[in-house]
Amino acid sequence: MSKEIENLWKSEDYWAIWFAAAIFTGIISGLITMVPKVNKWVANPVEAFPGDLGLWIVALGIGIGILLTIGVMIMKEDWKKFLGGYFVVYALAVISYIAAGQTTVKAWGLGYAIWGLSFGLLIANTVGTPKWLLKGARSEMFIKTGLVLLGGEILFSEILKLGLPGLIVAWFVTPTVIIFMWLFGTRWLKMASKSLTIIIAAATSVCGVSAAIAVSAACRAKKSELTLGVGMTMIFTVLMMIAMPPLCKAVGMLPAVAGGWLGGTIDSTGAVVAAGAFLGPVAEKVAAVVKMVQNVLIGVVAFLVAVFWITKVDRDPNAPRPSLMEIWYRFPKFILGFAAASLIFSFMLMPVMGHEEVSGILKLSKVFRGWFFCLAFVAIGLESNFKELASHVVGGKPIILYIVGQSFNLILTLLMSWIAFGGILFPVFSG
Repeated sequence: MSKEIENLWKSEDYWAIWFAAAIFTGIISGLITMVPKVNKWVANPVEAFPGDLGLWIVALGIGIGILLTIGVMIMKEDWKKFLGGYFVVYALAVISYIAAGQTTVKAWGLGYAIWGLSFGLLIANTVGTPKWLLKGARSEMFIKTGLVLLGGEILFSEILKLGLPGLIVAWFVTPTVIIFMWLFGTRWLKMASKSLTIIIAAATSVCGVSAAIAVSAACRAKKSELTLGVGMTMIFTVLMMIAMPPLCKAVGMLPAVAGGWLGGTIDSTGAVVAAGAFLGPVAEKVAAVVKMVQNVLIGVVAFLVAVFWITKVDRDPNAPRPSLMEIWYRFPKFILGFAAASLIFSFMLMPVMGHEEVSGILKLSKVFRGWFFCLAFVAIGLESNFKELASHVVGGKPIILYIVGQSFNLILTLLMSWIAFGGILFPVFSG
């Protein structure tokens, strides 16, 4: 028990919780009233930094750097080397946001994640990532902090917006697709990496990048596996965002049915909203809420994957079943932070402060979360190499898994959306 208490200030898992808690506290207390983000631009990247926004972006980088350095110092690591590498990672994150902010690029759904990964991979696989830079590329610390911040955005009140129809589409399909893809990947395709299998399954069935990140941390996957899973997801997300809305319109699909289909299958909240908006306000609302209800499962899936990995996948068949205490020691604690943030915002802050004020808090924390995720993707790219990535794609099994799994997801989600929103079990949803 003394070791666990010591881990409260020595473990990166716990520090992810403390970093997120500090950010939430700063926003709720009024100390943080604005979080800068790079603006959209058309022809000149300078348009992304109107007025003194550039100075605020620099100040944000320094502020996040100081916060993280406090944790690194208390963990008794070399904070000077961390800080030197961190500022380069942050600069690359800013460049990633600039690239993603160009209006045409943004319309195509090529967000900061794909740019952060690309810039990191470009450096790692050309000149090579210097050791001093890797000291600041703390991908897991960035990922886990971002996920705890994401937990605050998972509000249980959102579940009630569509009632039982929304739950049927989001909560029946998701576990079914995960189980199907796990069995297909491990038993039929016999994929060598079980962690890559579950990352692709989670990314396909839950919500793409965020689910892939959470599950990869829960099963302690290799960075290259997360890179591959996220890369495939983002490519197909763009294709689906472009192709699915015109298809729905061409076949005369009911707006609510189309919204449920889009929300349950397109693996990015932003892409879901954009695709739904193409079909009108009803489809947009249903798509956005179905995706939000689906997002509630991120923490649940990560928790179950972590327990499954400890008790089944990583366990020696001849070894005794791990005790509850061993499961606790090996369990990724940031998942508890994710769950705690969701519960606190849903059942404590929402009733006391009201929807409008909580929405204002989450508007700021969401920007912080975006920065931490962007830092994470840059860091993952810097830590990855094409040779290792290529080794996972030999035989095309990950791509086959994704295509078969996503096809199953598309068919099952369409069926459940038709049952839930098409007037079969419930009245047709009209907004």
